[in-house]
Amino acid sequence: MSSRSRTLTRSRVRSGRPYPLGAHWDGLGVNFALYSRHATAVELCLFDARGRECERVALPEYTDEVWHGYLPDARPLQRYGYRVHGPYSPEDGHRFNPNKLLLDPYARQISGTLKWAPQLFGYVQGHRDADRSFDRRDSSAYMPRCVVIDPAYTWGADAPPRVAWEHTVIYEAHVRGLTMQHPLVPGCERGTFAALGNDAVVEHLCRLGVTTVELLPVQAFVDDQHLLQKGLRNYWGYNSIGFFAPDPRYLGQDSVDEFKQMVARLHHAGLEVVLDVVYNHTAEGNELGPTLSFKGIDNASYYRLAENKRYYVNDTGTGNTLDLTNAGVLQLVMDSLRYWVSEMHVDGFRFDLASILARERLGFDPSGSFLDAVRQDPVLGQVKLIAEPWDIGQGGYQLGNFAPGWSEWNDRFRDTARALWRGDANHLADFATRFTGSADLFEHSGRRPSSSINFITAHDGFTLRDLVTYASKHNEANGEENRDGSSHNLSSNHGIEGPTDDPAIIAARLQHMRNLLATLLLSQGTPMLLAGDEFGHSQQGNNNAYCQDNALSWLDWELAGGTEAQALAGFVERLLELRRRHPLLRRNRFLRGQPDAHSQIIDVRWYRPDGRLMEQADWHDGQRRSLAIVLDGRGPDNGLREPGNHVSLALLLNAASVEETFVLAESAVQFDSLLLQTASAPVQRLGDRRWRVPASSLCLLAAA
Repeated sequence: MSSRSRTLTRSRVRSGRPYPLGAHWDGLGVNFALYSRHATAVELCLFDARGRECERVALPEYTDEVWHGYLPDARPLQRYGYRVHGPYSPEDGHRFNPNKLLLDPYARQISGTLKWAPQLFGYVQGHRDADRSFDRRDSSAYMPRCVVIDPAYTWGADAPPRVAWEHTVIYEAHVRGLTMQHPLVPGCERGTFAALGNDAVVEHLCRLGVTTVELLPVQAFVDDQHLLQKGLRNYWGYNSIGFFAPDPRYLGQDSVDEFKQMVARLHHAGLEVVLDVVYNHTAEGNELGPTLSFKGIDNASYYRLAENKRYYVNDTGTGNTLDLTNAGVLQLVMDSLRYWVSEMHVDGFRFDLASILARERLGFDPSGSFLDAVRQDPVLGQVKLIAEPWDIGQGGYQLGNFAPGWSEWNDRFRDTARALWRGDANHLADFATRFTGSADLFEHSGRRPSSSINFITAHDGFTLRDLVTYASKHNEANGEENRDGSSHNLSSNHGIEGPTDDPAIIAARLQHMRNLLATLLLSQGTPMLLAGDEFGHSQQGNNNAYCQDNALSWLDWELAGGTEAQALAGFVERLLELRRRHPLLRRNRFLRGQPDAHSQIIDVRWYRPDGRLMEQADWHDGQRRSLAIVLDGRGPDNGLREPGNHVSLALLLNAASVEETFVLAESAVQFDSLLLQTASAPVQRLGDRRWRVPASSLCLLAAA
């Protein structure tokens, strides 16, 4: 502590309260409360506006595993951190080191940037005892600061859009990626929450027809040391260090109110805001990682430790795993989620590696403590909950196994659609299942087709443009000799790797993109569109751009204004307009394919191109790539068994390499109107019930 430091007198420090956790301004002073089961003492460090440590306060009370105190002279904008005392015994799971300044897990705002240095580590790097050694150097100069905020904010008439699941269309975007190169966003705002609320950005989203913006992680995170050494950054943000604070890099005005203003602007336009959240691990890594917060506050409580408690369970692939079976950690996550809904007005969450959150001591449990806590919570029960239903641990792949009330990323939809349109054999039967909402995975416990989050592309992997342009990944820019990223992409370059001037290849690639987009947006379930796919954004074949905070990842809005890009965007707009207009494309009940018990109407029928109903042998014919799907608008669409009153639709799918003639003679409905086609060559009507569909394309028909 510097020579300017002094000790507060007892009269300025009061007992305070153990709840709520964190630093809370009540209009008269600030209550500080920190959970730690195993600490022996906690010091609150106060900093001046220049970031210099000016005072240390020993929190005077310890109640129910919470250290707390009240400072009547503290005010909003006060910068602070903690030093926590206790045993340094890695073999017992304890890594207390009061020489290390620690971030408050409940900090509502974090100011400054982490500066990597040996002082950030609780042990002496390079010591023969490794992490069992003890580092006595002060880390304060290299740490960001927590900030006390005034939570008051005038929301006015803001209200959550509460878009029904069957109407939901998700747009996965990155704050910087979406706005850094937008010509109508002021330069000083680009890459911030303010930019996301810019009229030009909001108008694009509304014109496109999406309903829900899903943002890659915006909670405070850390740039990995090895990336900075290579001149890169952690762009995606899956490296959390604070679960309440927005990351400072997205705050142009150094105030959390900027996030609230962005939410209010999107809500005013009818758009929901969903956050991608990372509650499965933190940026502190394994036993050789830095001591930034949780590790120094109570390592044995916050993390899942191996049998030898010196080491961490690593079901995340990042070095550590948060332990949600611990009551204090579970409370942290639940309080964080409620905060983002109640105080920041977000409309839902997508949970990274969500299987980890449902892991109990014996593995994944759909009735585990976290899932049960969320399910009964009156705040979280009203928002969208989306799981990435896998992790790298044993038994980590849990697609379809989450509890009622959850939706899940469906990678089987992605892989089936990619394989089918690449021309792979043996995918028609699985396509039929994915197209109708993946009932084999989700039709249980009253779950609906919307439980399936359908996607073709996401932040992790090829963009849509690259999916039809590259046969292999090209991740050399990541500095790992192209070893990173998945090699299982089910992509096609149509004969030439990378960009080309060949008109035939360009046309084939565009048609391939339209096929994938139409498959995504005409299928039952909840579609998710990757930002930039609507106009053909490319990452030059990089399918793991997690560290590319540059023009490789940022959307090229100049490209978006081109003729080809505008045509593709118009195609997406047309698809979403059709989805809104025709309820059969977004049913809230699974299609049966069987006569209704009351009306005898069959809601969906599957036909061969020759007009005959598909039979078992046809489904198992691996070479069959063409199919007609008839959706009868008279089929009941609710539990009252009332006949539907919707326009019947027919999807003619021809994934074969030659044109196909479809006969719809056996259908009880006659289709007269061509609503949409993906081929540049025309779909031809040959008679009342015969249609010729070009190779590798689909079309959508409507009844009179």
